[in-house]
Amino acid sequence: MNDFIEEEREQNAAPQEKVISRYICTANHGFAPYAQEELRRLFGAVKSTLLLPGEVFLATLETEPEEVARLLAQSPPIFLRHIQPVQFQDTGDASALDRLAVYLSRRKELEGERVSLHVRKGGTSFWEDSPGELREWLQARLEGLGAEFTVQEPAWIVSVYADGDALYAGASRPEENLSSWNGGMIRFRKEDGQISRAKFKLMEAEKEFAIPFSSFSSAVDIGASPGGWTSFLLERGLKVTAVDPALMHESLRKHPGLKILRKNAGEVKFRENEFDLLVCDMSWSPKLMAKLVSGLLHSLTPGGTAVVTVKLMHKKPLAVIKDIIAMFEGERMQIQRAKQLFHNRDEITLYMIKY
Repeated sequence: MNDFIEEEREQNAAPQEKVISRYICTANHGFAPYAQEELRRLFGAVKSTLLLPGEVFLATLETEPEEVARLLAQSPPIFLRHIQPVQFQDTGDASALDRLAVYLSRRKELEGERVSLHVRKGGTSFWEDSPGELREWLQARLEGLGAEFTVQEPAWIVSVYADGDALYAGASRPEENLSSWNGGMIRFRKEDGQISRAKFKLMEAEKEFAIPFSSFSSAVDIGASPGGWTSFLLERGLKVTAVDPALMHESLRKHPGLKILRKNAGEVKFRENEFDLLVCDMSWSPKLMAKLVSGLLHSLTPGGTAVVTVKLMHKKPLAVIKDIIAMFEGERMQIQRAKQLFHNRDEITLYMIKY
């Protein structure tokens, strides 16, 4: 009898409401559709609203926030560069910012913590001033939290996105955002005499993938000219062999730690285990690049690292990346990360270790 009563109660109970999580998602310009596809593959149905064409979109997931964070950490996306929770949304009017300040001031978990304020604007916004001015205004309004506002190593990130006539905001741990940088946009100052901006890719990879470049001793740079990546490695104290038929930048040619081979990469011969680092940033088709680099992997020591960019010259980049990864895995390379960095253009960066 009791079993019947319990069964009847379950049948008559109101259906549970679906858990909804909402996020502002960011990819490199033109790659938002692939970031959306990554979310669909992880979470099933995803409702998306484009906010900034090809780059920023609002995603609604029928998944608990904790599960979203867990799955993204377990399967890091390639094209989804940054994600921030939407826990507050308001129409953009004169008092919306006041309501946002009140909402944030009541977030007890922020009290006394190291907090970073990340503020961005869409293509158009009801907020006419700069993101920096909005950040300063918010910080002044949140003094009652007793938080330490910081840029580096925050315990919490408060993210605000003002787009059109809407205002979105949320607070999260840095690791839940996929990047601790505002919008995943890691910025470097161009140095005097810097050979090329390609250097920023390795600088970002160093931070994003935690690659200890200074711990390596000998590197080969395939397709090195004019020398942006070579210059970075020399600065980290490595001996570098640069392979390229084109001329290296004149500032590098007499560097004591550099050996230049003015040949095509397919013509060079290296000894077994000659290098503990191999890098390649050639503008070749993905499969030709992978075949060329694979032919040189014998020169990489077991446990050695390879960092290569994969140019996405064709449609269906997710399929191309899958094929390239399979090619390298067949050459005893273990993929650590595949990601489109902020400083990548129509390409991604692969970080691999030889086993």
